[in-house]
Amino acid sequence: MRRAVAIVITSLSLAAATVTHADVKITPDVVYGHKSGLAMTFDVFTPTENANGAGVLFMVSGGWYSRWRPPEEAQGFFKPLTDTGFTVFAVRHGSSPKFSIPEAVTDVRRGVRYIRLNADKFMVDPKRLGVYGMSAGGHLSLMLGTASDDGEEGTQDPVLRVSDRVQAVVAIVAPTDLRIMVWDAPDALPAYKGYPALNLDLKAAEQNSPLVHVSPDDPPTLMIAGDQDKLVPVAHSRNIHATFDEKKVVNKLVEIEGAGHGFQGDDFKRATTEMVAWFEEHLRTK
Repeated sequence: MRRAVAIVITSLSLAAATVTHADVKITPDVVYGHKSGLAMTFDVFTPTENANGAGVLFMVSGGWYSRWRPPEEAQGFFKPLTDTGFTVFAVRHGSSPKFSIPEAVTDVRRGVRYIRLNADKFMVDPKRLGVYGMSAGGHLSLMLGTASDDGEEGTQDPVLRVSDRVQAVVAIVAPTDLRIMVWDAPDALPAYKGYPALNLDLKAAEQNSPLVHVSPDDPPTLMIAGDQDKLVPVAHSRNIHATFDEKKVVNKLVEIEGAGHGFQGDDFKRATTEMVAWFEEHLRTK
């Protein structure tokens, strides 16, 4: 899973210097919170022309490990979205093995709240936020889609008083049921022992499984999976697709024939095209 995603970010604040690269303005290292003395950060990629006012959060996560790279290296990866007018937020979370999956979920939920609270500064519509990710990043995207709330009343932290609900989700090769993946699961694949984040008790696994949280008020959700994925079998996507259907949630499953866990070439292009089209359909103003 860690190899499935290789993208960006570091630490500062809204006052961070911005750098313009042709058609995109990059604002690096925005701090959205702190824990254990560490800053939690994201980078912002803003189209310099024809921005459509919608924001898309990318979950920088593979194996629930969140890697930093210079944001300029990610510009091309996000180009299909920024060229279409979307402002992209590349969000990092506390990494495994120091931090657990439940902590990663809490981190990215705060990231959504922070962006919504500061939507004017980022020039995005707080009512038009989407999220996507691959592998572990897809899992976190689905948790945002299925397990978010309207904010915590009475808290002293203004960020936590804001909703972390999103309006569209795209999950690529995403785990949806951690109960069958954690180390104590009877039928867990041997490969999962290579992911410290999955050393999780069964109760926490259930609480952090998107499949368990599906409800009729979930946002439109697209799943993209390879039918030959050996690490996160396509059954994960098929099962949540069926559950979304049961709850009458707008959703779609795209299975890429012959594809495994990491898409290459035409498979990657197809997944990207499907992702951008989904956000265009569900985040653009009507």
